[in-house]
Amino acid sequence: MKLKQINAEFWVADQISIQDVAELAEKGIKTIFCNRPDGEGSDQPNFIEIQKMAEQYGIAIQYQPVLSGKITDTQAQEFAANYRAAEKPVLAYCRSGTRSISLWALSEVQPQSYEEMLARSSAAGYDLRAIVPRLMKKNFPSQEIACYSVVIVGAGAAGISVAASLLSRQPNLDIAIIDPADVHYYQPGWTMVGGGIFSPQTTARPMQSVLPKQVKWIQAAVAAFDPEQRQVILEGCMPLSYRTLVVCPGLKLNWHGIDGLVETLGQNGVTSNYRYDLAPYTWQLVQNLKKGKAIFTQPPMPIKCAGAPQKAMYLSADYWLKQGVLKDISIDFYNTGAVLFGVKEYVPALMEYVKRYQANLHFNHQLVKVDGPNKKAWFKVTDGDQISTVETDFDFLHVVPPQQAPDFIRASTLTDEAGWVSVNPATLQHTRYPDIFALGDVSNTPNAKTAAAARAQAPIVAENVLAQLQGGQKFFEYNGYGSCPLTVERGKIVLAEFGYGGKLLPSFPKWFIDGTQPSRMAWLLKEQILPPIYWQGMLKGREWMVKPKKQVETV
Repeated sequence: MKLKQINAEFWVADQISIQDVAELAEKGIKTIFCNRPDGEGSDQPNFIEIQKMAEQYGIAIQYQPVLSGKITDTQAQEFAANYRAAEKPVLAYCRSGTRSISLWALSEVQPQSYEEMLARSSAAGYDLRAIVPRLMKKNFPSQEIACYSVVIVGAGAAGISVAASLLSRQPNLDIAIIDPADVHYYQPGWTMVGGGIFSPQTTARPMQSVLPKQVKWIQAAVAAFDPEQRQVILEGCMPLSYRTLVVCPGLKLNWHGIDGLVETLGQNGVTSNYRYDLAPYTWQLVQNLKKGKAIFTQPPMPIKCAGAPQKAMYLSADYWLKQGVLKDISIDFYNTGAVLFGVKEYVPALMEYVKRYQANLHFNHQLVKVDGPNKKAWFKVTDGDQISTVETDFDFLHVVPPQQAPDFIRASTLTDEAGWVSVNPATLQHTRYPDIFALGDVSNTPNAKTAAAARAQAPIVAENVLAQLQGGQKFFEYNGYGSCPLTVERGKIVLAEFGYGGKLLPSFPKWFIDGTQPSRMAWLLKEQILPPIYWQGMLKGREWMVKPKKQVETV
């Protein structure tokens, strides 16, 4: 937590944790304002989790979420009313603190005192010059808008890989990468954390340490896009110009899409490997469960790593089997979809493990509500045109939340009707704006949303971005490759590799790794080889086994 005091009555901070509440109480904070919508970050606690802790310390708390860069006059007025009525001092927080201090400035600062406001905010590390026009009600002296040959939105696996691949081809290319996060996560490792194989710390590194040194890191949130002007609008309404734009911010986990879930996450036996701070709780629950009912859920597609919901089931069941307690545990897998896995060639091997663990499969069942204290879950069941609801008890519940594109993406003109960035599935070039490309989880390509897919896409986007900058007509094409190492037991993996249309695209000869069968070699690949390939290969622009090979003429 980066806590900054603006004046005697107002403090501002970036995202606070549950543990930070005790420190705020010690500093005398009487009221907390949350200005960050739930679900913006993969390591972000939900408001209700903070609220419960604040209430224990007698701190009042209010939820006024604001989309980054989208502060309206009405929201500023609402903040002002809440602020005046609140017991002081007040602490307001969001992802970086920018929205919170901007709300305070828009609601409390008088036009004649804007210089003092700028000085106080600057001393706290916030540049609020962009909101001065709204305070002064007149034009603010224009400033030069920075422009880069390539601007990349998102510093996840896709964004950093594209930047590194671009620089491996053109080392002097001017690139800016936009991401507000301080930490970069190796998210494929969280399933292994939940299975007691990796420690959580091995999946996280400081963002600065993994970004290419030649790249300009703009640690801010994106508010909007202006593709006609070739500009990205940052939080605080600051514009940034580009010649080409690469969009890859990942996706949003919609924890609120399941009624009652946020109130019980991380307690009452409810967990999820889809959040960094909850994956260790999964392993704790697995070790402690000796008997009862264990439920694993999968939401509607698309989701990132579609095999992860059942990976959690297999690793947990394998542990219970080896501990001799599986006979006393009932395992149920509830899938919103109609099949166990979308590529039929891998299903027979998976079904053998379903039988081994005596797991009960429930298809067309979508988790819609959770009551953690009473250990109950409700599922919407679809049977043709008939929809019903069933209730069940549980002792252990592993939840995968519904997923969607981030709010600033869905509010933009870059998307298709479903809210995903619309691109040519082969070239990954935007369908309407030729100077924009997208890859990773946020694009509407019909491939599996996995790190392996991003690894295959990044060199193709790098080549095509350079071709676009140079006015070329030959682009490389992506075949839809994605990989899902299905951890069916500790020590063996079914290595699913496939492309568009479910076409099998194995990386190794069958005598070495037969992806349709559980393999010890595939486990070694997942456990020992893929992490170094990720950190030292993919994020460094080393395109082992994924270097583009074929160009085609574009129209």
